[in-house]
Amino acid sequence: MKLVRFCDPVAGNRVGVLEGDHVVPLDGRRTTTDLIEEAIERGQSLAEVAAREREGTSAAPRSYAALDVPPAADRAHLISPIAAPEIWACGVTYRRSAEFREGDMQTGKGIYDMVYESERPEIFSKGGDSRCVGPNAAASIRADSAITVPEAELAYVLGANGEIVGYTICDDVSAWDIERENPLYLPQSKVFYGCTVLGPVLVTSDELTDPYSLEVRCVIEREGQAIFDESVGTDRIKRRFDELTEYLMLNNPIPVGTVVSTGTGVIVPPELGLHAGDNVAITISGIGTLRHTMAKLSRDWTA
Repeated sequence: MKLVRFCDPVAGNRVGVLEGDHVVPLDGRRTTTDLIEEAIERGQSLAEVAAREREGTSAAPRSYAALDVPPAADRAHLISPIAAPEIWACGVTYRRSAEFREGDMQTGKGIYDMVYESERPEIFSKGGDSRCVGPNAAASIRADSAITVPEAELAYVLGANGEIVGYTICDDVSAWDIERENPLYLPQSKVFYGCTVLGPVLVTSDELTDPYSLEVRCVIEREGQAIFDESVGTDRIKRRFDELTEYLMLNNPIPVGTVVSTGTGVIVPPELGLHAGDNVAITISGIGTLRHTMAKLSRDWTA
């Protein structure tokens, strides 16, 4: 089952089930987190709870294409499929990522190979919903970054006790030049307004049963021309998701609805760092395509 959230200028935020090319709104449902929490209380799966809600809904279907548009106050549009209380991301989970970062670092040579080979994975915070944008919105380039790139990643959503209840697409937007200056600058390279894009759907785990057999593709368009187009299979990821979750939750209380992004194997070269107005499309088989644009923040920007 595929769940979406959308914002309606009259009804506010709604949750719906994607069926073919239409979205069936669930009566009274504003957040997917509510559905996850109810599933936990009932001892059922997220898909079972959503299916029961779908059967009882009285709302008319909405066109998915009509919702899959840039956000605007006067029209209904998709938003991130879950308002995640916390978003965590994992680094150097693919061999190619380790090799690229190692060759590109000016200091601390060897640390990325150490992370790749070590027992403990790299896990870092991306903030939460307040720093996240949804489909077709503008992700951000920090005012102090000259080389910001998309990182196309498969992400999963946690229920109770580390259970994976669903999957979505994440763009872990990253200011690589800040990280290259010094690896201790990682938080500033990773956490800022618009540093994460999630969507367009949340696929329940009963439908996406093998997350290690998917293709992840990233395309960057500039002025109508594709300047980057590469893909990778999730079979090349080293870290299993139960391992990532175990380390994330070790002595660390993680709320229901937390999103965990699993790292990227699609490496955008620094010379193709993002510009304001660029369009990014990330496609993962079995989930769909997440599209967004880019905007440059100013130094005096405030939320």
